[in-house]
Amino acid sequence: MGDRHMTSRKTWYLLVDRTPKDGRWNMAVDEFLFRQVQQAPLTYLRFYAWDKPTVSLGFYQKTEKVLDLEVCRRQGVDIVRRMTGGKLVLHHEEVTYAVASSEADIFSASLKESYRLVSEALILGLKRLGLEANLASATPENYKRGNLPCFSFPAQDEIEIKGKKLIGSAQKRVGQTFLQHGSIPLRNNTSLLQLLTPKRDDGQSSLKMISLEEALGRVIEFDEVVAALISGFSEYFNVEIRPKVLTEKDREEIYHLEREKYGNPDWVFQR
Repeated sequence: MGDRHMTSRKTWYLLVDRTPKDGRWNMAVDEFLFRQVQQAPLTYLRFYAWDKPTVSLGFYQKTEKVLDLEVCRRQGVDIVRRMTGGKLVLHHEEVTYAVASSEADIFSASLKESYRLVSEALILGLKRLGLEANLASATPENYKRGNLPCFSFPAQDEIEIKGKKLIGSAQKRVGQTFLQHGSIPLRNNTSLLQLLTPKRDDGQSSLKMISLEEALGRVIEFDEVVAALISGFSEYFNVEIRPKVLTEKDREEIYHLEREKYGNPDWVFQR
């Protein structure tokens, strides 16, 4: 953890949405937090869930290359586009985390280094649940260059257990400010994910992923996971974590982002 810790503990601000929310709202809140940290040096930590199966597309992805829209309609699966890069993720029965920060003295001015630090804090949180996870060492070339879903393979510095991806993350950075968010499946929904993504004929259709319940060998729910991860972040970064309550003005900004951007088909489908 090195010399980035201050002698006096810094304060981070925490949002936990225990009631699952619509994907457009979820993405709008994350962008709102990213905008907030651009105005002053601070850090937000957020945990949330999704009210129905929802696919999120990475910022640069072309919808038709990675997703079967007709199957999504038939299965009642929502579609949103993230402000972060990365690959397609199916959000369903999971814990999603987000870190928005402009505190380069805690993290780093580098995308790669801040990504690794967040991953190490998550690993410490997972240890609280009795899991020994580690950072993946390298990104497979066919995964890096192709249109496979996020949970096909662990990429470098993503979190894996026994060679299978447990957490898939993506980051957006502007200068020293970044947003990183990621999906932590409680249960395995690979059968639905495989239905939604175009069939492949190169033998790369299998998904190297594992859910928390598979890794633990028991049922686990949102609150237990979040408590462990908050503890991991607090210890790893040596910070005090205090609840943040959204004001009416905050909510108005989020509603505007939800309506004008994340609910806009031009944004979602890159029209």
